[in-house]
Amino acid sequence: MRNLHLRVLAMLLVYGILKFFGGSFGHMVLYPVTLLVTFLHELGHALGALLTGGTVEGLQVNADGSGYTKTRGGMQAIVLMGGYLGSAILGNVLFRIGVRHRQLTHHTLLVLAGLMTLAGLVWFESLQSTALLWAFAFLLGFIALRTTWDQDVLMFLGLASVLYVIQDFDVGPQSDLLMYERVVGVFPSQIWMYIWLGLAALLFFWNVKDIFRR
Repeated sequence: MRNLHLRVLAMLLVYGILKFFGGSFGHMVLYPVTLLVTFLHELGHALGALLTGGTVEGLQVNADGSGYTKTRGGMQAIVLMGGYLGSAILGNVLFRIGVRHRQLTHHTLLVLAGLMTLAGLVWFESLQSTALLWAFAFLLGFIALRTTWDQDVLMFLGLASVLYVIQDFDVGPQSDLLMYERVVGVFPSQIWMYIWLGLAALLFFWNVKDIFRR
């Protein structure tokens, strides 16, 4: 477990250096994380729709890190919240499996690759989006099947995804927050922004505390 502590601390250090001091090189190295967070965000919207009786008509991931999901029906409050909080939950799950369940890391990467492949096919929106998803899926599949990096890759992707989501709280979900204000009301979008941030931060804190408890 001590070795895992050191590896996680090293990943935090690497992420921080690349994100805040890496410039264009750091942006290039972390580009896969950006695409993964976008995919998890859009997958969160899709799952929110499916779990509340709706359907998914399309899912788009753009090369610049933006994206959108077309849904029909379902509970809009859950669908909208599913993007930001869904990506935070999925990122925590990936990180947890990477740290605590070494025997599942190989299969988790393959499942994630399978989800990307299916999303690009079943929820097709453009050739560019499908090509990005399939290229990422191929990379994850290669790592899972042909290397011994599966645990470290899953840990880093999960950890970096959660940190990216928390850091991006005032930019990434802006359109979702504005729509959430219209659909749910009660608070203005700025207040909902901090509520979502608080939930994401608490989830990450609980996850880390539980993972590394003695």
